[in-house]
Amino acid sequence: MTGALIAAAVIAAATVFGLLRRRRDGVLRARRGSGDDEVGDILQPDDLGADLGEKATLLQFSSAFCAPCRATRRVLGEVAGMVDGVAHVELDAEAHLDLVRRLNVIRTPTVLVLDDAGRIVRRAAGAPRKPDVIAALGEVIQ
Repeated sequence: MTGALIAAAVIAAATVFGLLRRRRDGVLRARRGSGDDEVGDILQPDDLGADLGEKATLLQFSSAFCAPCRATRRVLGEVAGMVDGVAHVELDAEAHLDLVRRLNVIRTPTVLVLDDAGRIVRRAAGAPRKPDVIAALGEVIQ
């Protein structure tokens, strides 16, 4: 009987964790403390190895065997192609470990929305949905 209770508790905990993770996965959240200029919040073209977009930049951290990264690449590429002045930059997380540590990237894909000055204004861990990316850009570009 005790084993069955433990198994039920483990299943319940795993279910709650899975539902919470699915709800948060890919959601573009506003950067905390947006009034502060913290070190590391502004990214330069030298950090990315590419130019920033005129209006915004969609920065994606990926890894070689990440299936959601391929879908994210497609979505961000389509959005960047639709919106003038928006660039999509994809970085291999393993090749940019210093930047991964600096920005606290803990999983791939991680997407950062940068304004025209390179400030991080939105962040998503997981694959974001296309309408959410477009909405986030609408807030940044205005």
